[in-house]
Parts: sequence; C-alpha cells; structure tokens
Amino acid sequence: MSADESGLKELRTAVREFLEAKSSEEAVRKLLDSEPRFDPQVWAQAADQLRLPALAIPEEYGGDGFGSVELGVVLEEMGRALFCAPFFATVVLAVQALLATGDREACARHLPGIAAGRTTATLAVAEEAGSWDPALISARAVPDGEGGWKLSGRKSFVIDGTTADLILVVARTVAGPTFFAVERTAPGVTAEAMRTLDDTRAMARLVFDAVPATLVGAEGAGGRIMADVLDIASVGLAAEQAGGARRCLEMSAEYARTRHQFGRPIGSFQAVKHKCADMLVQAELAEAASREAALLAAEGSADFPVAAAVAHASCSKAYMFAAMENIQIHGGIGFTWEHPAHLYFRRAKSSQLLFGGPAVYHERLLDRLGI
Repeated sequence: MSADESGLKELRTAVREFLEAKSSEEAVRKLLDSEPRFDPQVWAQAADQLRLPALAIPEEYGGDGFGSVELGVVLEEMGRALFCAPFFATVVLAVQALLATGDREACARHLPGIAAGRTTATLAVAEEAGSWDPALISARAVPDGEGGWKLSGRKSFVIDGTTADLILVVARTVAGPTFFAVERTAPGVTAEAMRTLDDTRAMARLVFDAVPATLVGAEGAGGRIMADVLDIASVGLAAEQAGGARRCLEMSAEYARTRHQFGRPIGSFQAVKHKCADMLVQAELAEAASREAALLAAEGSADFPVAAAVAHASCSKAYMFAAMENIQIHGGIGFTWEHPAHLYFRRAKSSQLLFGGPAVYHERLLDRLGI
C-alpha cells in the first residue's frame, strides 16, 4: 500500500502538528537528562493517535502496510523536530531487520506488539570499534543442547539499548554472522547508558553473558541480511537528516530576516544571503536524494542499493553543512548552550557517524556500484 500525494501531505501535516505540540525545544531539552530518554506517554500517544509504530509493518502482522515513502515523510518530520522516541530503533532498524530475515514465525511473534505500541525494539550490531560490518563481529552464539542458543559478547552504540523490550543481536556462529532475538529482561543481559555527542539519540553498551537467545532467520545469513537492512536504514536516516537540514535553513532564514545590524536585517548582506542560498541548495539536494531512494525502495527497483548509498552520503554532507552554517549565521548566540543550533549540529555529526562514517559509506557506495 502507498499513499497518493494528498495522502502524503495529510500524513506530513498530522505528524508535524503532533511534533510541534509534543517535541518543542523545551520538551527535547527536558528529556536530555532523563531516563528513559523519551516520554513514554508521548510514545503511547504516537501509537494510539497516529499509529506511527504500525506505519511500515505489513497488515498481516497488525500494521498499516505502508512503505518507505510514507516512512520517509515521518522521519523527515522527526528529524526536523529532533523527536526523542524509540521510533528509529524500533521501526527503522528492528522491524526492517525482522522483515529482511524472512522468518515469518519471528515476525508473527514480535511485530503485532510493535505495531500496537506495546513493544519497543532495537538492533545490536556494532561493537567497541563502532563498525556495522558483520565480518568484524566477535559476539558469539552456541547451541545450548536443548534446541536453543546461548549468546555471549559485547555491543556498543545500541540505540535505545537500555529501554528496548526486544533486542535483535547479530552474533557469530560456526556458520557465520546470524540474527538472534533476545529479551532485554533475560538473565545475563546488562545494559549501560553511553554518554555520546548527541544526547537526543540514546545509546547503550550491552553485555551478554550466556544469554538465552532465539535464532531469527537462517543461520549464517546475517551478512546478506545486514546489507539489506543497511540500505533501508540508510534511507531512513537520510530522511531524518534531510528534515534536520531543512529546519536549520528555516532557523537561519528567520534569524536573517529579524536580526538587525547597522540599521538593516543581516539577511540583506551578501555574505549572509550566500550562506542561506548554499544551505537551500544542500537542503533541496538532501530531500531529492532521500525521497528518490525511498521511491525506488517502494518500487523494488534494482537501482535502490545505489540510490540508498547516494542518499546516505548526500544527506550526511548536507546536514553537516546546514548545521555548521546555521551556527555561523546566528553568530555569537549560535555558539551558546542556550540556543538550539548546537542540538542540530550534534545530531548532524552523530548521524554522519552512525553507520560507520564517511569513509565507510563511500566504500559502501562503490560496492553498490560494483567498483
């Protein structure tokens, strides 16, 4: 199922109105030092009023059956508002990983609860070095002799890792990287919040000590599945980045119109005009790249993996540029903790590094191009 243009516009309007009411700068700042790093009541409202957790889950599992285009609209708005919620970890990472495994039993077990907003989830791949390359994983899983598995190892930079009810873990078996489902409350799981550059996206360090785990998908298929998940997740992240870049442009343009120096709005000065124009170009490019990739994903196009890598690279660059220029245009006030510009800069930088950083995603683009 996919929405037409009017449907997408209605979706964007509904999500924006909800976030303007629930994710103001004041609300975001209040959550930065809280635990959990999101408001459970607001998350419940997002599920009940807008059914956001159900958006991209197939109808057979209790979802609304929409695809990557609609998901992109929601993520743009969330990126614009710096929405603190388990949406990215649950809907973009965990849900897409479950679907990519092709394990219908696992999907039937976990997805209805996610769609209803009862269950939050995350994906644990990276370890101490922060790499999302399945070949570099050292966490291991071994059969427990009773038809199950025991999983041991460490994971770092796990988004919402201290609060997610379900953790999908990529661990190594004799057959290779493999997906496993672990309950956060299972014996042997230890979760520790990580202090990172971007406090609006909660991350955790997880330790697994012979934890009971359930195989998801085929043993040894983790490498192939991760390639698919990273493509989808990169496009979701790109949409978030495009929304953030657009908001930085809006903040700068508004300030340039209202801030006066030497008896004139600073937006009348050529240097500021050029900065705003360059930000507009980057924001437009980011939106074009992320939306095109989302459309190709929805169409099942063979060009999607390349478009996903292009979107990731383009939107990472655009958001960083817009966030830095936003600070420059605001001048001294833009460098202070009291101004929200630094919150967007921190999100831009952390998003740029999330799946490995520029060197890694440029290599991923070359790989998708067959070079």
